[in-house]
Order: sequence, then structure tokens, then C-alpha cells
Amino acid sequence: QVQLVESGGGLVQSGMSLRLSCAASGSIDSIYSMGWYRQAPGKQRELVVTIRNDGDTNGPSSLKGRFTISRDSAKNTVYLQMNSLKPEDTAVYYCYVYSRWVNGGRIYSSDYWGQGTQVTVSS
Repeated sequence: QVQLVESGGGLVQSGMSLRLSCAASGSIDSIYSMGWYRQAPGKQRELVVTIRNDGDTNGPSSLKGRFTISRDSAKNTVYLQMNSLKPEDTAVYYCYVYSRWVNGGRIYSSDYWGQGTQVTVSS
């Protein structure tokens, strides 16, 4: 099991920045990738960005210029730096972990989610 604790959400004006943090604990050795998803009111949850253990990132190109992910392996923490925020970035942001491990010659995997942190961008 992996436990996730998020922080850093809040209310900001358009054009400002926020940094979200997500600290993982528990079975951290099984973590393969960490990242962020978001869900706006009335919309489906969508990928923001993830980062693998090897540093490779994945996310929509539409956000890459403003959103940057980083990871502190020593602290088991992933960060999401969000710049030039827009009202359409308003959403609940969820930390996400994909874990993978081998047991008895078989590969197992599991997804973990944080409780979510609200980001509200006013115009």
C-alpha cells in the first residue's frame, strides 16, 4: 500500500503560480511513476503529467509550457509547478502513483490516488 498526502492548492488570480506537493509513504519501493491528474466540475478526470523513476515524463503538450513536474526521490515527493494559471485550470488536482512489483515470478501493479486538492483560478 502507498499513502499519498497532497498540499499546496488554493485560490489564485489568473496569471499567478502555484506549486503542489505530494508525499508518498508506505510501499515506496514499488513506485514506478508518480504524477498528477485533475478533474474540473462536470468533466472527466484528465492527465496532467506523470514522471517515471527514470525521469521520463508524460502529459499533454497543451500543458507542458506552463506545468512542470519534478520529483525528490530522497523525500518520496513529487511537485507540480503551475505557472501562468488560467481560470480553465480550476479543478481538483489528484496525486497519482503507479506501483509495480514482482512476486513469485509474476508482475503485479496497482494505482493509488491522493485525496485531491482544490485549485481555483479567478479571472
